[in-house]
Amino acid sequence: MNNEAVSNLEHKLKNGLFVFTSELGPPNGVTIDDLKTKVQILKELVTAANVSDLQGSNLSLNPVSVSHILTDLGLEPVMQITCRDRNRLALQSDILSAYVLGIRNILCLTGDYVTIGNHPQAKPVFDLDSVTLLCVIKKLEDGFDMVGNELKGKPHFFKGAAVNPEADSKASFELQLIKMKKKVECGAEFFQTMPVFNVDKFKVFTDRVKELNINVPIIAGIQLIKSEKMANYLNKYIPGICVPQWITDKIAKAQNKVDMSINIAAGIINNIKPFCSGIHIGAQGWEQHIPALIKNIDME
Repeated sequence: MNNEAVSNLEHKLKNGLFVFTSELGPPNGVTIDDLKTKVQILKELVTAANVSDLQGSNLSLNPVSVSHILTDLGLEPVMQITCRDRNRLALQSDILSAYVLGIRNILCLTGDYVTIGNHPQAKPVFDLDSVTLLCVIKKLEDGFDMVGNELKGKPHFFKGAAVNPEADSKASFELQLIKMKKKVECGAEFFQTMPVFNVDKFKVFTDRVKELNINVPIIAGIQLIKSEKMANYLNKYIPGICVPQWITDKIAKAQNKVDMSINIAAGIINNIKPFCSGIHIGAQGWEQHIPALIKNIDME
């Protein structure tokens, strides 16, 4: 891969083209057959796929290695990197290593607490947070490490960050906007949101973003809800997600939960699409249903 090449995601978003992205969680072992199958499903449907970094604080393969696998298989990755498990040395090392392996999109996250995952005894690091990490990457792109040592060669990344448009209070909502501005100042070039369930809240959010002149593409997150059990789990254990009761009730009553989940997601997408630059689909094992979801989206 040409070291100076711009990612397809960067090219599309900077030219005002609407994008679809999805998520691929690395496996929790060394068998990658299922990962390869999902890549074949997604590569013709989405511009890029997020490779999560020990999502939910659960053990899995490293996102650098899995992102590299995706590039080899022809699916552009968005490599997530969290501050939870690495100090500043390890973060910089993994970021530079990712660039050498042809990875060009990176999403900076602070990370979930280890207590919600399958290794609650692990010691969290949090040497940096997502805002500081963006500043560090910007400095790497200028040719220097975090303490000012000159690098042999400069990386270039299309840098993303996360935002939650459905923050559960006015104060936390305004804090999200303040952090958005800080992230842009530190180099964020696109945002992916937490899952959107409330269309009205999302419209209020995008209006406030415009008022604050945050002129960065926003890819809205959409989560396929597979069951009422999944909805309840997300509400209880995953910070920042609130699945409304009406969705939980519809899924619980549906004879065909796949069709109902797709219909709910497509309805949300069709309503928020005019206010964002793309859609990020969280399928969590339902990647085979993403083609049906996209077919239900009005692209005119």
